[in-house]
Formats: sequence, structure tokens, C-alpha cells
Amino acid sequence: MPAEQEAARSDSAAPAAARLLSTAAPAPRAVARPAPPAWPSPSAASALPAPALPAPASPAPAPSAPHPAAAAATASIAQGAPQPCLSLHSVAGWASPGTLRFRARIEDRLAITLVDSGAGFPVWLRDIPGIAFRTDNAPFKEEMQRFVTMIVDLMRKEMLFSWQGGPIIMLQIENEYGNIENSFGPGGKRYMQWAANMALGLGAGVPWVMCKQTDAPENIIDACNDYYCDGFKPNSPNKPVLWTENWDGWYTEWGEGLPHRPVEDLAFAVARFFQRGGSFQNYYMYFGGTNFGRTSGGPFYITSYDYDAPLDEYGLLREPKWGHLKELHAAIKLCEPALTATDSPKYINWGSWAQEAHVYENQSWCAAFLANIDEHKTVTVSFRGQSYVLPPWSVSVLPDCKNVVFNTAKVTAQTSIKSVELALPMAPGISSPRQSVAEEGSLMSGSWLVVKEPITIWSENNFTTKGILEHLNVTKDQSDYLWYFTRLYVSDDDVAFWAENQVTPAITIDSMRDVLRIFINGQLTGSTTGKWVKVSQPVKLQKGYNDVVLLSQTMGLQNYGAFLERDGAGFRGKTKITGFKDGDIDLSSLFWTHQVGLKGEFSKLYSKESNEESEWSNLTPDVIPSTFTWYKTYFDAPAGTDPVALDLGSMGKGQAWVNGHHIGRYWTIVSPKNGCQSCNYAGAYRPEKCRTNCGNPTQTWYHVPRSWLRESNSNSLVLFEETGGNPFGVSVNVRSSRTVCGSVSESDYPPVAKWSRPSSVDGQISITDGAPEVHIQCQEGYTISYIEFASYGTPKGSCQSFSRGSCHAASSALLVSEACLGKNKCHIEVSNSMFGDPCPRVTKTLAVEARCESSSSSSASSSVAEF
Repeated sequence: MPAEQEAARSDSAAPAAARLLSTAAPAPRAVARPAPPAWPSPSAASALPAPALPAPASPAPAPSAPHPAAAAATASIAQGAPQPCLSLHSVAGWASPGTLRFRARIEDRLAITLVDSGAGFPVWLRDIPGIAFRTDNAPFKEEMQRFVTMIVDLMRKEMLFSWQGGPIIMLQIENEYGNIENSFGPGGKRYMQWAANMALGLGAGVPWVMCKQTDAPENIIDACNDYYCDGFKPNSPNKPVLWTENWDGWYTEWGEGLPHRPVEDLAFAVARFFQRGGSFQNYYMYFGGTNFGRTSGGPFYITSYDYDAPLDEYGLLREPKWGHLKELHAAIKLCEPALTATDSPKYINWGSWAQEAHVYENQSWCAAFLANIDEHKTVTVSFRGQSYVLPPWSVSVLPDCKNVVFNTAKVTAQTSIKSVELALPMAPGISSPRQSVAEEGSLMSGSWLVVKEPITIWSENNFTTKGILEHLNVTKDQSDYLWYFTRLYVSDDDVAFWAENQVTPAITIDSMRDVLRIFINGQLTGSTTGKWVKVSQPVKLQKGYNDVVLLSQTMGLQNYGAFLERDGAGFRGKTKITGFKDGDIDLSSLFWTHQVGLKGEFSKLYSKESNEESEWSNLTPDVIPSTFTWYKTYFDAPAGTDPVALDLGSMGKGQAWVNGHHIGRYWTIVSPKNGCQSCNYAGAYRPEKCRTNCGNPTQTWYHVPRSWLRESNSNSLVLFEETGGNPFGVSVNVRSSRTVCGSVSESDYPPVAKWSRPSSVDGQISITDGAPEVHIQCQEGYTISYIEFASYGTPKGSCQSFSRGSCHAASSALLVSEACLGKNKCHIEVSNSMFGDPCPRVTKTLAVEARCESSSSSSASSSVAEF
């Protein structure tokens, strides 16, 4: 996976908290200086371990489709069909020493990346004495070899390698290690060579690859990971040219717009790769996913890992990305005989660096790729006596060196618009059937129960020590939350000094990551979020003793870089309180009581196993939503099979559970308004380009696998809210593609499926019908029930905003409805022979917008709008 996304579950290598606890009694307080905390004394509590918080209710489900969180599709031209590559990125998925937890099924034709919290290292690993990650370090190599050996043995046992008749054709060891190898000096080089030899020694019987590893050993294939790999060459002419990760989108952080990579650019990159000699490419990701529970890395990666993939997070086709790539793959497949029969292509240049061709040819076969790399100009080139028009930033594919079957910039695939249908949750004791209120435009509501999370020590499983301990050393990543409690004395002199000098005391921290909440005397005083940012929070203190509570939260663990075992979370440097008469107070030197997690987590308020039912009370709509509150309701499972999502747009920040399954973190932080103004597919893609959803919350919808739901109305929804929100605005929804559109011109190419090769081997291809077509298809279980728009002529606009132009065939709506209504999919020829010629000597386009309805609910008499 991309280096920036390899979220390694590891941080500081300092000893565990139990080995750092101080049992010394606090020193007597000096005048106007901190007093010992009123919570359990060090001698009584310091030996108590942090609570062992529960693991997730169960692993992520095994849905009918491949699990999205680990799916990617491989386009292997030589094999003619997608095949899997098993990526062993790191010591990933270890729940505890000696145990392994899988969160995804192994599926045919998928690249499975074994990841947990975004890639990798369990926190317990860093507690092994003397360990250093990803370098020539004996403890690390021992654990890594144990893990990799177990995985390879498991694959062999399950008969999954290609030589056993299984689908796995290659394996990957390490991940983009070349980016950080030099950070470790000579040890990095030794480790890389050791990892290669260790992997080869396992006898897997398939090739091993390393990505972004230019110094990979001779018997390991070095591969490319990037947005573009057409210029990549391996470090030996004896190795094939592999593109292991074609990034078709990008990850998203909270507070950002959503990345979007135009399919014209993605197709251009793939075609250029094969044009210039590539032999294998793999998409990352082909199937988007969800970071359920606390598995999102970063820090600050959102719960969704949709990645703008051709298959979205919910398993729905993202059109036109899916359809356009499908056409591209079919076009390259037609080139297969020439690509596999020729070692290197012939290069042709038309006098400019921006236009070039590569021709794969022998006595029997010929295939050509014509490229225009210019970002702005459409050009016409002459190739073998014929003229070819090349749009900007595009490649035309000619499987027989004569006929263009596909151009990367000309998208004829349908567009699908996603929609949601609201479903009412059922309050406890209500057994009425599910109701749809989408037509009324109202949000779901029901009876909610509520319980407050205490801002105080709630368990005997706490400990007190002098100083503020590093976050992960204490929590072991069993919870996002770590509480620090102390008590501070304020004298009359201090109060008088503040009044006379107009001074406001403030808590300052040199550096903090990821979220900090400061409570003074039980009241939330301020919050800070960021990656190792400085904190300066004014606080209001009262005369006498003041309870000071710091709540440190993680938002996923550090995801990339060298020396991850040294990294951590929480606070770094000095923690002080400023503004006192006698000078700043070093809070870092005080005694602090540490408490891991939330009481609601520890008592499993989200689960039926909880024994805390008596703590819940009814919530009324007129109650002002508050911070640090648990909410619970019940709902009926939506009918049908459409994927399910929670709309948490009315909440603030927190975590959600359905039937005890941890849906993940939620946060309604809004992305900047700027950054989504325009999108031109041409030119090199970067993550900041073509963003969408600007000015809105980064994520509102949260995936709920149907396998986690019960058919009855006993489905529980539990929210832990940190900042305040309105649970009465929460809704349970089903997602589907209700609107599908197509727009194809007479000048576009016919579908690639119309082209075929005759049985004789003469290098030629033939076509059954040379007319282009509009293809539209509803998702499985839906049929076309209504034609919203149809016009053959010069229609204007785009999907959901089509309008008639000056030229329009009156028969458009009737002919389209006859071809499509009541069907799951249909195709309409774009030609005068189909519609007549409404405007001679004008290039015409057929634009169609159709509505899809569930086959079980659509009316028998479908209809068409009049235009």
C-alpha cells in the first residue's frame, strides 16, 4: 500500500507502565504549589495494571462480496484475468503474542493485504526488550520470520498457491522499504537482504516482489507503486515490469475534502504503462472499504476507506470509473497476442515529445498505442497512412494497428448517482414494521436512553506515578482514551495577583498528539487537536484545591516512517501552568493518577453483556445535548438487500456500535470550502487535485454490514458522544444507485465487446456492428422504471441536469423507453438508423437519464417523461 498509508500499530519503545510506576509518597507542598492528588494514593494504587479493555465484539464480517477493507483487483494481461498477489507488509494482525486475527476472507482474484490499523505492528511488539523495527535487529527479525512463515504455511495448507491449483501467483515481502532504508544506515541494507532471503527460503513456489526497492536482490522482483509507472524499469533486464499499486484515489483525513481521481487520467496511466512495456498492473484499491472499530490509522484517517475506488465502500459500482476501466481492460486484452509475442515495442515520434506511438508487431500480430501527452491540445497524427485524432492527455488503443477500439479520454460508460432511503429505528418495545420516510423528508427518530460518562476516577484499576506517562505505554492501544488526574492548590495571593495584573493562568504543553480535553473542576475548559502541536489553554481556577483532568485521545496510530517503535502519542516535553505569582508550575513533576479508557467501554455499554442496564435513563428531545454522554436506541433492520449506512451528521465526535459491533470513530468536522472549484482530468494527478465535498463534513455516512443486523427490531445502536450532538437526528439508511445516465456521441467508438478476432491467425480484428451505443444498467435487484430524459440530437448538460438542445429527435423518449423500461439493463444504438436524422451534417449525441427501482417494489406499468 502507499507508504503514507501503511499505518503501523506501533509507537514508543519505552518500558511498559508497570515498570515505570513510582511508589514514593509525594513531597510536602510548597506555598501556592500543587498538593498531592485526592485520588488513590501511590502506595495503594501504583501496582494496579491498566484495565484490560474488551476486544471488538467480533471480527469484521465476511460479506457475500470480497471484504472491502482489504480488496484490490489485479489486471494481468498474460493471464487474461485478474489474479491475486498476497502482500505480507509487516507483522500485522497479531492480537497478542502468538495469536493472529484475520479480518477478511481470502477471495479469488484479489490482492489481500494483511493489515490491522492500517498495516501493521501491534503495540505489544515494541515492548520486546531491545527491539527496533524494520532494521537488522534480532528480536524484530525473529517475530517477522515467525509471522511470515505462519502465513506462507497457512496458504500452502489451504492449497492456495497457483502450483497447487490455487489463485495466488506471487507474494510481496516488506512494503516500500526503499523510502526509509537509508534512515537505518548499513543495518537497513542488511535487513532488506535478510528479508528477501528469509522469504525465498520458505519455499512458497511463486515469485516474491518488493515495491519501491531499487536495490532488491536479483531473485526478488522490484516493483513500482505510484500514480504513474510508465517510466519505471526494474533493476535488472531479467525482471518483468510490475506495477503493484496503481493508486486510483487517495486516503482521506478528517477535516479534508474527498479525493477524486478522474477515470480519464487513471485509464491514461494504465494504457501508458502497457504502451511502454509494462507486463502486470494492480489497482490499489479496486474495492473500497471501511476501517471498522479503531483500525483506521494515520493518525486522523477517517473511518471510511472508500478511496474513490471503482467498487465503493458499500460494494456499489462507482460509474463511470468502473465501466470505463472495464472497456480499457477489454481493449488491452484484444492486444494480448501482440503484447506477449513481442519483447520490446517499436517507438515512433511525430517530432514532438508530446506525441508518440509504441508498436508491438511480429509476422502474425500487431498492436499499437498512440499517445498524446500534451495537457491542453487535441492533435491529429498520421500512422500507417491513416489519420488519428488524439484528445489531450490520452492514449488510443489499436489492437490490429489500424482500428481504434478505445481512447482513454473518451468516456462512454454510464454515470450512476448514489441515493439513500431513510428507515425508522424502533424504540424499545415497539414492533411495528419498518417505515420509509424519505418522501416526507424527515429524519429518523425514536426513544433514546442516556447515561453520562464520569469525569473522574471510576475504577480501582488505576495507578499513580510522578510525572505524565506516555500514552501508548499505558493504554497498549486498548482504548483511544487515557485520563490524567491531579489536584492543584490556589492561594489567596495567586487570586489577588491575577486580579491586580489582569492575568489568566493557562495550561501549556510543548507538544501534543492527537486530541486533548482539559477539565477543571469537572467542567470541560478547552480542547486541542493536531499532530504534535503546542497547547496553550487559558483556565479558570478557584481559590483552594482545583481538580485538573487531562484526557488524551488517539485518532489512529502513526502510519509511516522509520523508528516507529520510538514514536508515541499523547504529550511530549513540559506540561506547565503559567500565570502564578511565584512563577510557572511544572505539572510534569507532579503526581498524576492514570486511568485507561472510558467507564462505558469497560462495562461494555454497547453490548448485551453489559450489566449496567440500570444506569440508563430516558432522554427527552427538550434536553440540551451534552458532552461525554452515551446514547442508546433500537431500530428495525431495513428491508431488502441494499447496503446499510448510519447518518451521524447530527452528532459531534465519538464512536458508534451496532449490536455490539464497533462501527468506528465518527466526527462531523467540516472540510474547507475551497479546493473543489474545478477539475481537469488532464495533467499529472496529485491528492489535492479534483477534491469533492468541500464545505461539508468529511464523513457523514458510516457503513453497517447487513450481516451484523438482526431481522427483528432488536438492533441496538449505541453512541459515545464527546463534544455534544443531537441523537434525534441520527438515521439508518439504505444506499443504492437510483439514477443512471448515459451520453454517447456518433463520433464515439463502439463498445469494445463488439470487436473480436477471427479464428484464423492473421492479426486482424472484426466488428459485428460499427455503431456506438448507450449502455445503462441498474444495480442487481433493480429495474428501469422511468425514463427521466432522452434526447437524440444536441442535448445539453450532464446527468441530472440534461436539457434539450436545438436539435432533437421526437422519437427519442419512446424508443428509449421501449428498449429499457422494465429491464435491469439495456443498450440503445446511437445512429440515424435508430432515431432518424433530426439535423443533417451535425454530429449528434444520445443522452439518457433513467430511474431504477427495486424489482420487488417497482410498478408493473413503468413510464417515461415527456420532453
